[in-house]
Amino acid sequence: MSENPKTITPLSARLSFGEKFRLQTWLMGIIAFAVVLFLLVQAKFILISLAIAIILFSLTSDAINSIQRMKIGNLRVTNWVASVLAVVLIASGLLTMAGLVISQINTVLTTTLAYTDDAQRAIAQMFAWMGEDVEASVLATVRSIEISGYLRSAAGQAGSLLSQVVLIILFVGFLFAERVWFNTKLENLMGDTAQAGRVNRIIGSIIRRVNRYLLVKALISAVTGALIFALVSVFNLQFAAAMGLLTFVLNFIPSVGSIIATLVLTLVAYIQVTEPSTAVLIFVIAGMIQFLLGNVIDPMLMGKTLRLSSFGIIISLAFWGAVWGVPGMFLAVPFMVAVMIVCSHIPAARPVAVLLSREGLPEEEFPLSPAQTAANAEERQYAKAIGAE
Repeated sequence: MSENPKTITPLSARLSFGEKFRLQTWLMGIIAFAVVLFLLVQAKFILISLAIAIILFSLTSDAINSIQRMKIGNLRVTNWVASVLAVVLIASGLLTMAGLVISQINTVLTTTLAYTDDAQRAIAQMFAWMGEDVEASVLATVRSIEISGYLRSAAGQAGSLLSQVVLIILFVGFLFAERVWFNTKLENLMGDTAQAGRVNRIIGSIIRRVNRYLLVKALISAVTGALIFALVSVFNLQFAAAMGLLTFVLNFIPSVGSIIATLVLTLVAYIQVTEPSTAVLIFVIAGMIQFLLGNVIDPMLMGKTLRLSSFGIIISLAFWGAVWGVPGMFLAVPFMVAVMIVCSHIPAARPVAVLLSREGLPEEEFPLSPAQTAANAEERQYAKAIGAE
């Protein structure tokens, strides 16, 4: 007597409509994330320039509005005059900074070859306490590294810096040309004056927080870089300007930037001095400077501007560093601030804002109107109804 074979029910037949909808949503989300990630990596040169241009535009937009309200006698500064003045100042500052960075990179690259042997021996001597065999092995390993290849790569990146600066200037110029029509475009896009005003206030909140963060970071980084420059100069070491500039730049990377700057400074000092105790002293002084300015003065000036989770900042640094490299690490915190503020005003995405915030209580600066609250309630009820089917 033969048994009937068991019939296998397809997975689609065993799932309810709500389960199918959720599964389809998750799959589409994963595909969309993969496509966006691919585009971020492939177009990173343009997107990094655009992100920096938007930040520079937001930093100077309030200043432009203040200039427009100024009067010189009976004459008022027009919008295009103020915009042209801002673009000229930004272009001058960027080109000056790029020239300074390129000149310091060239100085470091030309001098590095003279210190290659000393640097290799100094690194090997750090492992002398483990025995002569270990020291010799480390020395052989360090000498096997192709230094010239890294130097050529650094020179190539320095050369591409100028082209990226020119692209940033072009983006800033076009943003200033379009700023007059932004509110009109936003109202036409949203189709509702109240909703457009709410979106405009959210954008203003993002700009204010990011601007305060960048201004405080710039001040703290400038003071730290100047003190490191003075420290290196007091000990009569080379690369004082390069170490000060490196400290200024790396301090914009939260948490890890100051650590990297201090370790690089200590290694440079250890290569040049004859006494290891001098290098240790420089390390201690530089660490005290970084701790005082970064962990005491910086939080006092920053206040409750960010309210970001420390773990979230590390995750953001890792993600954007993997996608865009070092520039992504500089932009990680502004991106995270924008995401947290936007998600805090979207009921469905508010859990994301809770996870990104420090206390788990991201404030909602602009409460919803009764009509918007009712619309959001209807959307949640519709989503629950779909999930229950």
